[in-house]
Amino acid sequence: MAVYTEVSFEEVATWLQRLGLGQLHTLEGCAGGIENTNYFASTDQGDWVLTLFERLGFEQLPFYLQLMKHLAHRGVPVPDPQPDAQRPDVILHRLKDKPAAVVNRLRGKSQMAPQAVHCHAMGGMLARMHLQARDFDGRQPNLRGLDWWNETVPVVLPHLDGPAADLLRAELAFQNHTAASSTFAALPRGPVHADLFRDNAMFDGDELTGVFDFYFAGVDTWLFDLAVCLNDWCIDLPTGTHDASRAKAFLTAYSAVRPLTAAERALLPAMLRAGALRFWISRLWDWHLPREASMLKPHDPTHFERVLRDRVAHPVSVADLLATAAAPTPA
Repeated sequence: MAVYTEVSFEEVATWLQRLGLGQLHTLEGCAGGIENTNYFASTDQGDWVLTLFERLGFEQLPFYLQLMKHLAHRGVPVPDPQPDAQRPDVILHRLKDKPAAVVNRLRGKSQMAPQAVHCHAMGGMLARMHLQARDFDGRQPNLRGLDWWNETVPVVLPHLDGPAADLLRAELAFQNHTAASSTFAALPRGPVHADLFRDNAMFDGDELTGVFDFYFAGVDTWLFDLAVCLNDWCIDLPTGTHDASRAKAFLTAYSAVRPLTAAERALLPAMLRAGALRFWISRLWDWHLPREASMLKPHDPTHFERVLRDRVAHPVSVADLLATAAAPTPA
């Protein structure tokens, strides 16, 4: 969460009152991510997160906001986009001539050093999100999927040295080959979060209180979503290496709610590589082609280069990780 568009206290106070969300007490810019402008706002009616969208347009945003509302109404603890008080069907707003949304702020804080108990909670939550979104009728692809990788790799390649450039080319070729396979075509698909890192979930102690930041969501394989999570929640950050105990906790909980199919078991190693590639590319892009913003802190792209190298050198044994996961088929 960076701040690209400055808004004043008075502007936000007037805007929130028009939406029927109360009298503004405090307003604070957020420094956590890199895509949008975000503020924490507190009013006499609650605590809110205000987002001004810097890259996504009015035509794309309804998918994200409606998916969040769909999940919230199904009892999944996600932020619920707030409507206009005068037009309750409108959840996408305008502020400073940019698309904007306001959602309730989840309680708790992010668990930045997750243990097995946190990974177990996240695994079950991710599977429930996938199942509860099956009948969501929004249709938008993952905009940071394979097509975007193919478009962006030529842009970032000139910024890499020989070994890193070779790895990037080779992995992109591998992922294109995988995506063309019949096994990949058999993977279950639906709306996915696609960015559910440890800083996009909130805990109160060991209790998972919710997940947020759905603005990379899209229709993709559920396995890719799972792989993105495993590449963050179950990775040693300093080295980028796999943590088997946390991964087993995550996968066991996920499989207890939604067992993996044969195709998913076969392609999990490839999708773990895909998840690492996706975020290596996007971090290279943000690092070498940054946008100006106050409070902007781009992430180091070499982290996901290390994760990818580890995933290539040490493929995860799904059979070992799921050995204790005797999971019933969900009703």
